[in-house]
Amino acid sequence: MGGKERSELEALGYRQELKRSLRLSDLLVYGLVFIGPLAPVTVFGIVYNASRGMVPLVYLVGLAAMFFTARSYMTMARLYPVAGSVYAYATHSLGEAAGFFGGWAILLDYVLLPTLTNVVVAIAVHALLPWVPQAAVVIGVLGLTTIVNFFGIESTARASLALLVLQLLILAAFVAVAGVALWNGVAGAHVSPAPLFNPPLFSPGAILGAASIGVLSFLGFDAISTLAEEAEGGAGAVAKATLVSLCIAAAIFVAITYLASLFVLGRPAFPGGDGTDAAFYDIAGTIGGGWLKFLVAMPGIVLGAIAGSLASQAATARLIYGMARDGKLPRALAHVHPRRKVPERAIFLVAAITLVLSLLFVSSLQLLTSVVCFGALFGFALVNASVLQHIRREGMLRGGAARLVSPALGLAITSFVLWNTELNAKIAGLAWLTIGAVYYSALRLGGRSTDLTEREPDKDGDGGGLPAAPDRCLSEGAATTLDWGDSRPSEI
Repeated sequence: MGGKERSELEALGYRQELKRSLRLSDLLVYGLVFIGPLAPVTVFGIVYNASRGMVPLVYLVGLAAMFFTARSYMTMARLYPVAGSVYAYATHSLGEAAGFFGGWAILLDYVLLPTLTNVVVAIAVHALLPWVPQAAVVIGVLGLTTIVNFFGIESTARASLALLVLQLLILAAFVAVAGVALWNGVAGAHVSPAPLFNPPLFSPGAILGAASIGVLSFLGFDAISTLAEEAEGGAGAVAKATLVSLCIAAAIFVAITYLASLFVLGRPAFPGGDGTDAAFYDIAGTIGGGWLKFLVAMPGIVLGAIAGSLASQAATARLIYGMARDGKLPRALAHVHPRRKVPERAIFLVAAITLVLSLLFVSSLQLLTSVVCFGALFGFALVNASVLQHIRREGMLRGGAARLVSPALGLAITSFVLWNTELNAKIAGLAWLTIGAVYYSALRLGGRSTDLTEREPDKDGDGGGLPAAPDRCLSEGAATTLDWGDSRPSEI
């Protein structure tokens, strides 16, 4: 491990416990696996109807929306290169109460993501093989991902790479067959700018409304920040991987949705129900026959979901580890396996919770999706707010108001999308925050500190330790740059 990464971590009051072995390429693979190259496939019909056929334009708008939040993640990753993501960022910038609720909200997202991906696999396999119980599929997938994550972050990285390559091969097959079909004019397809911009049907309101659905396909790039203590390049590598993975995913999304849209030119909308849900699969069948439809619908979705389950379980365990290390969750969960250097108790806890939730909500896919989005968007808003607060606290407004533009836009966009989530998701999200408020109050009333600056020294190896106060850490040389083009920390 490099001395710079160790000093950055120690400046924030932590000692290195997790194994630093992830290269920039590993982080990129992790981010792409978490996002999922096939993410637009399942919502293509919904976004098509909402955008009046301009699906690739929606994903370009989605990239613009998420770009500002990604820049905020890059900034905070360099300032606070620790595991914990939103929780750590909000704690150090907005205070321990904001940090707790930020971590609690994103915990909802991260805890439910493995559940969501397992449910997707169970539904897909059951549809193909009705005699296989969905519970058996859930248990099988969960057992596989838990074993891989327990054996170390390197095994997680290798498995993620293999699953990503398989997904990209499926996408390559779709693109190749679609290219031949386009050349032959199948279904009247021809090169057209209409999917990107169709003036007679264009409406800012329709595109922005569709973008509130489309941006959900990008969820996952933020999880790279949970690996900050396992990246060889430290904060700089995490920052680069966050933005690059987002841009690569966007390029894939725009390319495949543009190609698919060319085979339904002139169609005003897909019929409701299965006609909308299976829109992309039906297009694959039109251009390549049943084998391509099967390839995209089954192996593609199943492999993507398993990869997402693997990545989300790893990210959730790191978030729990970060919160437990600071006393926001039981400290026993911050235990690190002495040989494998992974937070194994957190990994097994995530597995147990995922098993219960997967079996309970295997028939509630839409609700799960909406609630996951609520937690993610709430966390995104707090990350952008953390950057704004850091700029104000450090007196950086003297450098010009331009510094405020990116995080302010990120905050505005994520707040807008959060406000427009469906009612059931808002109710479930607010109920989760209420439970968090009760737990937080119990910590305070029970005399347990919830402040990072008051943790007791680590005496039992469970991950404690007295951190330096954030302000003092910053003044003594921690990374505080807001220059997104330079990965080297610098003093303000």
